[in-house]
Amino acid sequence: MQQSRYLILMTLVSLTAAGGACSQKTPDETFDATGNGTPAAVVKTREAGTDLGDATGDAAERTADTITEVAGRTADRATAIVSDIASTTGEAITDTWITAKVKAKFIDETQLEGSHVTVDTDNHVVTLRGTVASAAAKSRAEAIASGTEGVTHVVNQLFVM
Repeated sequence: MQQSRYLILMTLVSLTAAGGACSQKTPDETFDATGNGTPAAVVKTREAGTDLGDATGDAAERTADTITEVAGRTADRATAIVSDIASTTGEAITDTWITAKVKAKFIDETQLEGSHVTVDTDNHVVTLRGTVASAAAKSRAEAIASGTEGVTHVVNQLFVM
């Protein structure tokens, strides 16, 4: 009820202001007779006992609360959808995730700079193929892969160049 009243009031104020702007009157003629520079629509609103500042602030606060609530529900629903997809497709997402995670860890590893390593994952088993610069780099690649969540075994087919 309060919101409807507020919306009607704001519509009337907007229409009055727009009408004044579209008329051929000078800006001074759209103000009230008091001469204090207050538009007539605002004076009428104040006389009606409505404080636009409080009403606007309350409406903005309610809108912000509603937006926050909807955003929270949306995030919760998105998380549930991702969980549902993960549980229905199972291994494909898990293996893909493992491969991406291992590759991402390899990018940050200084010992593997200049190496050419491919990562394949099948049923949680990671296979490393390619070339590395040293035996230490080969061991480090295997350690990174085996330390990745979800990996059950690592097949290291890397060659030292």
